[in-house]
Amino acid sequence: MGDRSVADRLKDFGEVDNGLSPKEAIEEAGRCLQCKKPGCVDGCPVNIDIPAFVALIAKGKFLEAAESIRQQNLLPAICGRVCPQETQCEALCILGKKDTPIRIGQLERFAADQERAKGLTVPARKTATGKRVAVIGSGPAGIVAAGELAKDGHDVVLYESLHAPGGVLTYGIPSFRLPKDVVKAEIDLILAMGVDLRLNHLVGRTVSFEELEEYDAILLGTGAGLPYFMGIPGENLSGVYSANEFLTRVNLMHAERFPEYDTPVAKMNRVVVVGGGNVAMDAARTARRMGAQVTLVYRRREEDLPARAAEVHHAKEEGIEFITCANPIRILGEQAVTGIECIRMQMCNLDKSGRPIPEPIDNDTFTLDCDVVIQAIGQGPNPVLVSQIPGLDKGRAGNVVTEEDGRTSHPKIFAAGDVTTGAATVIMAMGGAKQAARSICEMLGSR
Repeated sequence: MGDRSVADRLKDFGEVDNGLSPKEAIEEAGRCLQCKKPGCVDGCPVNIDIPAFVALIAKGKFLEAAESIRQQNLLPAICGRVCPQETQCEALCILGKKDTPIRIGQLERFAADQERAKGLTVPARKTATGKRVAVIGSGPAGIVAAGELAKDGHDVVLYESLHAPGGVLTYGIPSFRLPKDVVKAEIDLILAMGVDLRLNHLVGRTVSFEELEEYDAILLGTGAGLPYFMGIPGENLSGVYSANEFLTRVNLMHAERFPEYDTPVAKMNRVVVVGGGNVAMDAARTARRMGAQVTLVYRRREEDLPARAAEVHHAKEEGIEFITCANPIRILGEQAVTGIECIRMQMCNLDKSGRPIPEPIDNDTFTLDCDVVIQAIGQGPNPVLVSQIPGLDKGRAGNVVTEEDGRTSHPKIFAAGDVTTGAATVIMAMGGAKQAARSICEMLGSR
């Protein structure tokens, strides 16, 4: 069914991708070879039986396909939209060697959307165990862990510092990529399993760690909400945002509807976004929908952009200018931003991952006029809680150190998602959460 037109989608925050029609879904699913040793399953961090649900779609059994997915994935409508399938399951599809791989993500989204339209069924719970588990953070890791633990019969209390659940799904990813009614429906389904959600509870401040010690187990899923800055002159000027703050103001606090909502952002005419990942694309495309002319500055080459190719494509369609091989060195202005000075970069040696290391070219600078600068150069775990837990091993970046099964150095504490890995993908956080929840269940004797 394709994408909405650029003219239409720049008028609002409605979803860009229209998804597949039933006819298209059946045809696409019919391309699957039903491999005896499906590589696509190996590429899925939550181990969905991909050939099984694809085969059901090919037969027109859409609700059965959704049920098959939910056996391993509690957030299929979300994953179908934001999971980077092109580097995971679809990358291992054998059809991709000579043709295009099966559009697994689109099929997952289709099945989940069909199920939601018919009405979601609350997953069954096992017999109550009488064990209590505290889950800290209701982002992808926390919400999935809460659901898995509730299914196993445990009483789960889910703490969230903000006034709405979902973490990055709610405050980080814009509605044009991930509609908030989709997020709400899938979270509500998990809460309907008996999860006790406690909003506006900042563990480490309004709730002390000592208060959590009454629980039989604790899972940390607090994510990576601490933004990084470049440390260049001018970062204290009015009009400089981290992408985290900017997107939260819009996605959660509805700054795009000011003064109807009372959380504004600076008036934007020309915006410079620094960075090249999905968060940078989200910030740039959000600012574009708010009427600004947007330039994205990235220090490496265009082919090195870490953002998904589809997001780069959509950003270019929407009129965002890309300046690559350049890096800001100073933000200009007296009290408010008036511009940004950048230096050209050259690519010389390769780093350990194979990406070129950018190095500045002496005296090759230029200036861009702008009134807002948004820095999207990464983020790390927030230290508010993890710094207060005695005996908890942490890495150099402040991340919680875990075993492969999610266990930490503290006997009652497990962790999953970006608080352990640093900023990563939704699906990787979910995979870690499933493993950590499994470990908790084993410790509590329910598996």
